[in-house]
Amino acid sequence: MTKDSGGGIPGLRGADHIGITVPDLDEAHRFLVDVLGAEHIYSLGEKRADDDWMQRQLGVHPRTVIRAIRFYRLGTGLNIETFAYDAADGQNAQPRNSDIGGYHLALYVDDMDAAVAYLRASGVEVMGEPVASRQAALGQRWIYFRAPWGMQFELVSYPGGKAYEAGAPRLLWKPTDPAA
Repeated sequence: MTKDSGGGIPGLRGADHIGITVPDLDEAHRFLVDVLGAEHIYSLGEKRADDDWMQRQLGVHPRTVIRAIRFYRLGTGLNIETFAYDAADGQNAQPRNSDIGGYHLALYVDDMDAAVAYLRASGVEVMGEPVASRQAALGQRWIYFRAPWGMQFELVSYPGGKAYEAGAPRLLWKPTDPAA
């Protein structure tokens, strides 16, 4: 059930999935399943078009081919859709967080220290040490890590909540919510 904010997309309930283009579907599968613990749900085969469908529908070069798509369920939150493209006009490098359109995917964990130790033991590049947030996010710890293809992920944990929650009339959604 959505809260009426006086505008926005009618019937919007929340995020369903994030789509990620990866250079190697098997490598991404191993990372998502073996390291993150995602569950592979289903796959789709090749998609190509002889007209402008790819450009019109996906904003890519019309002769680009999607080699395959795989769908994963990640815990109680976001689903992940991975794509392998043969881009007819080449591919750009992985964007940094500071680039326009840069992004990261944040994953909530109950025990930050155990999760970081696990990632390091799994050979994952963990970026620095966990950071304790301040101000409105006081109570939260976070750290970034990278997938084998360079995409940045973040672990976040705030088992006692965040400082802003004490007097907030509305809270951000979190995976620990009873309705999650």
